[in-house]
Amino acid sequence: MITTINVLVAGATGDLGQRIVGELLRRDTLVRVLTRPGSGKAHRIYGAQERVEIHEVAYTDRAGLASALSGVDAVISAVSGARPVIVDAQRALLAAAVETGVARFIPSDYSADYRRITPGSNRNFELRRELAAELDAAPIRVTSVLNGAFADMLTGQAPMILFKRHRVLFWSSPDQILDFTTKDDVARVVALVALDEGAPRVVEIAGDRVTARSIARTMTDLTGTPFSLQWAGTTGILTAMSTIGQHLSKDKDQAFPAWQGMQYFVSMFNGEAELHHVNNDRYGPHGWTSVRDVLEAHLKETADDH
Repeated sequence: MITTINVLVAGATGDLGQRIVGELLRRDTLVRVLTRPGSGKAHRIYGAQERVEIHEVAYTDRAGLASALSGVDAVISAVSGARPVIVDAQRALLAAAVETGVARFIPSDYSADYRRITPGSNRNFELRRELAAELDAAPIRVTSVLNGAFADMLTGQAPMILFKRHRVLFWSSPDQILDFTTKDDVARVVALVALDEGAPRVVEIAGDRVTARSIARTMTDLTGTPFSLQWAGTTGILTAMSTIGQHLSKDKDQAFPAWQGMQYFVSMFNGEAELHHVNNDRYGPHGWTSVRDVLEAHLKETADDH
């Protein structure tokens, strides 16, 4: 493993992107931040950082992208969105990386194993798989980081734990293995992958592997109040519900509508998106944050707020 001296991060003003930049700055790197013209957010966040250069470039500006990527050793994409971002913007970023001779490219995958899902069953996974075909054909070394779901989402964004009703939802089976990794742990691995010229095509990590049943036991233990499992239907029923929701949706480019969340749960609970080649030790020993750690911190925070 060698140290990369110059890394460009696209999507650096987002939640995960900021964590990735923070991890890079803990190491011997110079960071370029790619941001859209006219957005002052990057300057507010990184303006005082000596090792961060801010480049305001539109993804439609081919010459501007090439200039921003000139001399870069690795590109990290942490952009978030639907087709205009995941496919179109990243396609432009990839083309510029190839044109300027960038050695490595890390796409904004950061998900469960989208390669194994049934075609048409998960819109956002399909977009990643579409881009992956172009990544595989490009003359550049590509590494995708797959981490399951973000464990941070269990405290609200992913409505699986009904905290006030003392229930944990599941579809089909409460014993299906679910992969979760915190954003901080993902950011650490992404930074290390960017510095690793021998990184493989895919690096799979899982900060924790749990089931709905084990989450219910954990919540019971942490709160002292029994949390029970609640069957929410089969993954087939959930698929039908998401299909109806998608059909009725007016904004087709919305990144995370309710029906997309249903599709994520289908992919998780039918087992298709489960990770099968997890290598948590690739970059040495690390104290991974568990689902229990995340839930315990959340319960303490909410208790302090009251």
